[in-house]
This record gives sequence, structure tokens and C-alpha cells, in this order.
Amino acid sequence: MTIPAELIRQVAAARRVTVLTGAGVSAESGVPTFRDAQTGLWAKFKPEELATPRAFRRNPRLVWDWYDWRRKRVADAQPNPAHHALAEMEKLFPQFRLITQNVDGLHQRAGSRNVIELHGNITRTKCFDEGTVISIWPDTGDVPPKCPNCGGLLRPDVVWFEEPMPEAEMEQAMQASTHCDVFFSIGTSTVVYPAASLPFEALRNGATVVEINPQPTPFTSEAHHVLTGPAGIVLPQLLAILKNNRKNQRLRKTSFI
Repeated sequence: MTIPAELIRQVAAARRVTVLTGAGVSAESGVPTFRDAQTGLWAKFKPEELATPRAFRRNPRLVWDWYDWRRKRVADAQPNPAHHALAEMEKLFPQFRLITQNVDGLHQRAGSRNVIELHGNITRTKCFDEGTVISIWPDTGDVPPKCPNCGGLLRPDVVWFEEPMPEAEMEQAMQASTHCDVFFSIGTSTVVYPAASLPFEALRNGATVVEINPQPTPFTSEAHHVLTGPAGIVLPQLLAILKNNRKNQRLRKTSFI
């Protein structure tokens, strides 16, 4: 893939970079997208029937077992070249914020630090009643397990249908999107709101907006630059160019001195 020289110039000159990632990035690690996660035993269920507070109240064991199955799939997955490239890119800019719609924690496992998780994290567990994240609980054989503080049921720390987005994370994401020089929309369909509004916010506030995706999205025609292809191929290529440019700049400065 040929990456436009103008895009390289704009990214290299940026001080504040914001990235939004979606399910496409995790899919390259073999993590099924939310709607593709229904296989085998789970094929007869729709995700909407398992990912709501109502579903949990109706059949908490069924919902817990489904998320436990998904959690094991995530544990077996490994960060791919896109995850690693983003972790390296974070080191190149004074301000770098990574917003993700994914719940698998693969960005953190690859080394990314400034991660805003819009939809929570499937590897964490919280109390259904109190909303408190719980790391350890007694093994009583209960499914779902019980909260050690209040005795309520434990659930995955993810945002379900019919639940509001986490206010603090949404505020951070909006701030990062409206105060950046370059915004990357990577592996996201830009159809799930409110996350889908973030690249438009960046656009309205004067950022250079780049879309990286194998397929067109509703945002494609709005982006300043569109790099068509898997993130695991495009991002390492972009990173290599940026690092080489910086190396050449250092050499020129040394030669001048």
C-alpha cells in the first residue's frame, strides 16, 4: 500500500493524536465480533438476548456462561501487529489517546497505556447491584458467583444493551476527539453510537481524520485520508515510515551540528 506523503507529513507534525478502534482490530487476532460470537451451543441465541440487564435477571447463569465462554476465547487470543504498532505509536507523540470499543484488553496486553474503554472490559467482573469491580471472590460453586461485599450476583464489567455509556470514559473520549491534530478511525464500522460520532467531532474541530478499514463505512466519504486494508498491515507500515522519518531528522540535526 502507498501511504500518501501528505498524510505522513501531517501525522509527523502532530503533537496530539487520538485513535478510535473497533471490532475489526480484534477480529485480526481471531476474536469473534460481537454478532459473530454465536457458534455451537450459542448459535440459537441472539446477542441481544444475552447482553441486557433483563436477560441477566431472567437467567443469570445462562448469561454468565456465555460471557465465560467468550472470556476464554479472548484469553487464547494474542495482540496482533496492529495492537503492537499502536503501542509503539503512543511513544512518538506528546499526547496520544487510544479509545476502543473492544472489551478484550488486547491493547493493554500489547503495551498501550492511555486506553479509554468505552464498552468496558470482559476480563473484569463487577457486582450487578453495587457496580463495584470485584477481583477476588470465594469459590462457593455458585454460578454466577456472589459478591463478597453484599452477596449480590457478579457480572462481566461490560456495557450491555439498555445501559448508559460510562460517563467518565465518554467525557474523556469526547475531549480527546475534539482536541487532537490527527484522528484515526480504525477497524470500526462507525454505525454504533455514540462512539460513531467521535470521528465526526474530530472533523468538526479541525483535525486531520484518517480511516483504516478493509471495507467502506458510512464515514469513508468524510475522512481526509482512507487507507483500505487490514489494520495489521497498514499500521506497521505507517509506523515504520514515521520512525524512519524521525531517524533521518535526527541524523540531519547531528550532521548540521
